[in-house]
Amino acid sequence: MAKLKNKKDKKKISFRYNLSVYWSLLRKYKKLLFSLLFVIFLVETLFVADKFIFKIIIDDGTEFLAGNIAREIFLQTLIILAIIFVLVVITRTILKWMYIHLMNNLDGNTMHDVKQRFFNHIVGLHHGFHTTHKTGSLISRLGRGSSAMESMTDTITSDFAPLFFQLVVVGFSLLLFDKISALILLLTAIAFISYSFLLQQIQQEHKLKYIRSQDVEKANVGDVFTNIDSIKYFGKEKHIGDRFAKLTKDTRENALKYWGFYRWFDAGQVLILGLGTFFLLYFPLIGFLDETISLGTLVFIYAIYGNIVGPMFSFVWGMRSFYRSMADFEDLFMYEKFENEIKDKPDAEDLKIENGEIEFKDVTFGYHKRNVIHNVNLHINPGEKVAFVGHSGSGKTTLVKLLYRFYDVNSGKITIDGKDIRDVNQESLRSELSIVPQEAILFDDTIYNNIAFSNLRAKRAEVLAAMKFAQLDKLIDNLPKKERTIVGERGVKLSGGEKQRVSIARAILADKKILVLDEATSALDSKTEYEIQKDLKKLMEGRTSIIIAHRLSTIMGADKIVVTDNGKIVQMGKHNDLIKKRGVYRELWDLQKGGYIEE
Repeated sequence: MAKLKNKKDKKKISFRYNLSVYWSLLRKYKKLLFSLLFVIFLVETLFVADKFIFKIIIDDGTEFLAGNIAREIFLQTLIILAIIFVLVVITRTILKWMYIHLMNNLDGNTMHDVKQRFFNHIVGLHHGFHTTHKTGSLISRLGRGSSAMESMTDTITSDFAPLFFQLVVVGFSLLLFDKISALILLLTAIAFISYSFLLQQIQQEHKLKYIRSQDVEKANVGDVFTNIDSIKYFGKEKHIGDRFAKLTKDTRENALKYWGFYRWFDAGQVLILGLGTFFLLYFPLIGFLDETISLGTLVFIYAIYGNIVGPMFSFVWGMRSFYRSMADFEDLFMYEKFENEIKDKPDAEDLKIENGEIEFKDVTFGYHKRNVIHNVNLHINPGEKVAFVGHSGSGKTTLVKLLYRFYDVNSGKITIDGKDIRDVNQESLRSELSIVPQEAILFDDTIYNNIAFSNLRAKRAEVLAAMKFAQLDKLIDNLPKKERTIVGERGVKLSGGEKQRVSIARAILADKKILVLDEATSALDSKTEYEIQKDLKKLMEGRTSIIIAHRLSTIMGADKIVVTDNGKIVQMGKHNDLIKKRGVYRELWDLQKGGYIEE
């Protein structure tokens, strides 16, 4: 495991791929981006313009003091320059307003797009992906990735572009007055940026380690709070605390290694700027003493050098932000490399179930090179109630997952009303099925919205009717906010029986021809189970029903009982016939004695 971890930690950032994805999101707003860059160019140019105004004032002032310019002409020059300066300030103010306006729009649009794109992509990935990726990491990476979109755009427009434009404008301005100063400025900027870039490259590996240790830490926090009841029941608070302490220690160590590079950043940058400043002071002063440049030009050179120093530091901070964004992009954009293993055919049609006839034909399936379903053949007639029973791991739940097309069969086929489910749109397939699971996982929303989720077009009267069918009306009448009561995360504010009634109401509102009951009452007490079973019996009327059950007493009235063992159908028939034969079913019945399978 350690070797695998080290390989993962040393993985490099895919700059080209990440930038291509970033640009694919940004290019939709090219006009907005180029308008923003043009505004930045004008702003940076105006920062040089006011320095040039002061150059003229100093040069003309020197000439005035020497008696070479008349007072009236000098005053006229000052008035004109004052007007120009005011216009520059007003223009710069307007441009700054436009800059923020354009930036807000660009950031808002691109952040919205990246969240939509990757949220929809991740939600749409196959069932197997979601069973192997922690929710906490997904949430963390989606949040960091969307923030990185804003950070990257801000870095380009606020840190990279200003320096580039300043180098162009300042460099061109210096070339007009003193070529040596222009060369010194260029060499200083190149040395400053190159040194910073080199350190960023070295720092990259430690940045990735730091981010990934944060992801592990956040995923652990999410896992702990999701399972807080188990921790409390078994009194494992200290154990969980110790485990979390190890994770935070790992995060701290990676953070210190990553942050340690900033010492070298600051020290090297101060040295480079110091040398650049020295030479920029020395050569222009020599030129001034030799009378090859004027006092105004000397002041102009020093003033616009200050225009470059600030953007250079901003550029370096921008590089840090760039790498941070790239690391965050790496962790989010990698999900787009995951293809949905369950793919619809290009010409896949939406499924509309008319009868509810199901057939498994020579179905074989396995994961990780191990078959778990072997050559299963099963025909379920419209309106038939079929129960799947067997020991845990016998394959009964896998058959339902194959019916839902969470996975594709390795060989054979599954048909509904004669149509191969691989030939239809998978979302339409699932929307045509209805299920009451063992544990009803509810949204942190109202009772009403949790039920209406199964049929978003349902009218209020239909939702209320579904509540009444599931005998939720009595519960709702006693709640202060009635059906608008929030059930809490995963439905924590409701009892097990109440959550199952919400699940039954969902199923009745969905009103589908095929119904799956996945151990829908196994987690309930006997009294609640008895009441729920009556609701389920009514729910199954007129529907093709598949019942997965451990408690055999709940499926005695099924039209057909399918007994599975090691991924095969080993027995099939009605209850009264199966208990008379030697085999798995009678063995299970004898173990339960009318109760629950001991496992």
